[in-house]
Amino acid sequence: MGAVIVNRRPWGSVDATRGLSDKIRMFAITVEGGFRAQHHVRFADGSTEEPHAHDWRVRVTLRRPRLDTVGMVADFDRVRDLLADALAPFEGADLNVHPLLHGLNPTAEVVAKRTFDRLIELGLSDLFRVEITEAPGCVAAYESAP
Repeated sequence: MGAVIVNRRPWGSVDATRGLSDKIRMFAITVEGGFRAQHHVRFADGSTEEPHAHDWRVRVTLRRPRLDTVGMVADFDRVRDLLADALAPFEGADLNVHPLLHGLNPTAEVVAKRTFDRLIELGLSDLFRVEITEAPGCVAAYESAP
C-alpha cells in the first residue's frame, strides 16, 4: 500500500481573502456585554428628555483576513474581559455627567464611539464595530472604515 501524504498547514495560513469572487473575505467574532446607566438626551431645540435608565447591550465585532497561529481571530475570553473593563465605568452612572463622555450628548451613537475608542486603547487592534442597543429594536453603531 502506498504512503499517504498529508498537507499540514498552520492555522495562521487559513486565508479568508481567497474566495470564489473578487470580494474581500474576513473572519469575524462578536462578543456581547452590557451595563445599566441613565441619561437624558439633549435635542437640537435645547429641550431634553426626562432622565431615564436603560439596560444598554453592547456587541463588539473583531475582523481579520487571516486567523492567528492557533486558528482564531482573538481569544473570546480576552475580548470579553477587555469589554467588561471598557464598560465598567458606565455601570450605574449618569452618562450626562460621566467624565469618559467629555460633556458630549450621551446618545447611543456617542456611547458606541467612546466604547470603540476605549477598546482600541485597551489593545483590540482588530476591532471593527461596536453596536449599542439602547432599547429593543434601537441599535446604534460605530465602525472602522473598510
